[in-house]
Amino acid sequence: MTVIMDVKIEQSWKSALSSEFEKPYFAELVRFLHQEKAAGKVIYPPGSQIFHAFDLTPVDQVKVVILGQDPYHGPGQAMGLSFSVPDGILAPPSLKNIFKEIESDLGIRMSGATNLEPWARQGVLLLNSVLTVLAGAPTSHSHIGWQEFTDAVIRYLSAERSGLVFLLWGRYAQEKSALIDTSRHHVLLAAHPSPLARGAFFGCRHFSKTNQILQSEGLKPIDWQL
Repeated sequence: MTVIMDVKIEQSWKSALSSEFEKPYFAELVRFLHQEKAAGKVIYPPGSQIFHAFDLTPVDQVKVVILGQDPYHGPGQAMGLSFSVPDGILAPPSLKNIFKEIESDLGIRMSGATNLEPWARQGVLLLNSVLTVLAGAPTSHSHIGWQEFTDAVIRYLSAERSGLVFLLWGRYAQEKSALIDTSRHHVLLAAHPSPLARGAFFGCRHFSKTNQILQSEGLKPIDWQL
């Protein structure tokens, strides 16, 4: 018997991904998270924010996809959007470098705000490949089924939309390019913004390039300034 999960996610995504919610791996994923929570383990982000990226950026509003790996694992950081932390939380190193590149690329000054929700509301899907993490344990939920789910998200966008811009930073994200039909979409590759990449991210100019592509597609560019 097929078990249909009652997943609290924005309606257009709920419809688009309905077949995923019915698959055994997703039921097992949900069961695992419930068990962990029942055992008193702390999981980030809070349950209400696991699908925050989808809730802010419905299917037909997606223009850009920025792919991260897994949520921040420190208290108060993860909010269901790749690279974003709530305002008032110190920007992690990768986010600082993203802001530096935006300032250099676009010649603007960022305000110090760290919440990327304004991007999401303009059509930037801030998608982590893995949507939960155990507190203090990076990549701890990388093998519980999330990647199967988010790969399905990328495949769906590739097949059902056209003219999207995918920003793939670092080897992990770039491996997802195999899921994208590059005859229908634009894929921009760069090093990861982490300091571990020794500054290789700088100079990619992905933010101006994205806006140029969107304008060529007849779409409104993203206001990257926070």
